[in-house]
Amino acid sequence: MLEMSNIDHVGIRIGERERSVAFYELLGFELIADGGFDEGHPLVMLHPSGININLLGPANARLGENVLMDESEKYPGITHVAIKMKSSEETEAFVVANNIAITGRREFRGTKTIFIRDPDRNVLELVGPGPSVAELIHEQVHSDNE
Repeated sequence: MLEMSNIDHVGIRIGERERSVAFYELLGFELIADGGFDEGHPLVMLHPSGININLLGPANARLGENVLMDESEKYPGITHVAIKMKSSEETEAFVVANNIAITGRREFRGTKTIFIRDPDRNVLELVGPGPSVAELIHEQVHSDNE
């Protein structure tokens, strides 16, 4: 087994630098470094919580589409990033106040989750306080098998 401590960062391919940087800045991320975006290297976006997102680009094909989520064929790859939030109510109020479309929602055992998309249709799952999604799914699977 490999000994791991945490995820260091998540890389997200984007099409339009200014639009995506503005979106992630709205969520509270700060652009701290441009590693060479025009050559396909990351824009490093850091949130005060310590979450690090690398925006990679520029995308040059199928702009405005998310082949991992929007197509009937199911391609392998990372489909979304789930971020644990401190308050479901404050998160949803912020999303609504900033005209960010909620593309899905779930609630299980008091844990409320909403899904949003960035300007390139990459999915962010905003998970409210409560048990982790892994714990909730584990619990559901085991209760269904009893």
